[in-house]
Amino acid sequence: MKILLIEDNARLIERVKHHLHNYFTVDATTTGAAGLVQAEKIHYKAIILDLNLPDMDGKEICELLRSEGNNTPIIVVSGIQDADSRVALLNAGADDFLVKPFNPAELIARIHSLIRRHHVEYDQHILTIKDLKIDINRREVQRGGIPVPLRRKEFDILEYLITNRGHAVTRTMILSHVWDSSDATWQKTIDVHIKHLRDKIDRPYDTALIKTAYGVGYMIDDAVDVM
Repeated sequence: MKILLIEDNARLIERVKHHLHNYFTVDATTTGAAGLVQAEKIHYKAIILDLNLPDMDGKEICELLRSEGNNTPIIVVSGIQDADSRVALLNAGADDFLVKPFNPAELIARIHSLIRRHHVEYDQHILTIKDLKIDINRREVQRGGIPVPLRRKEFDILEYLITNRGHAVTRTMILSHVWDSSDATWQKTIDVHIKHLRDKIDRPYDTALIKTAYGVGYMIDDAVDVM
């Protein structure tokens, strides 16, 4: 699982990476602008955000991420302890607040807690959209009650699309999630896998669920036709 750390203190970056490496892969940026770009390119399980950055503050970053439809859990870290600042950050879209200096074990526990809360649908093991049903535990797919056999990567892509239902995901985001890579030379394989998915999931049925978001990537949606 990947975590994005937006922090300008090099020593703290190394400390966080050291303590989290057994649980997460940590990507780090030292400016808010770079963090926003990174959050747009890659699907992260959580974002650790410093409140005071050289180019913008954490509240502004939270607001920008939420305005763009990014619902990744955000933990803001800061030395500021007043309640009004915490309330303002929560209202701006932050999910949690941790005061510096913090215990690394508490940070790890808070990240795991946020991920569990954010992906509560996984506790049910079943993801559905219209007549499409995915059993996460058994890695089984049905549409209209009919089993649909998928290869491993096809299943992983479909799961990722339905988890982000209603939101377009880029080829880079799919690569990062399914192949743990963002190498552009691999991006054509996404189109091949999407074609195979459409042949199995959409073509035999009246309603197409996998849509092309032109200039962006792909999405799964039963309400809006963007093809």
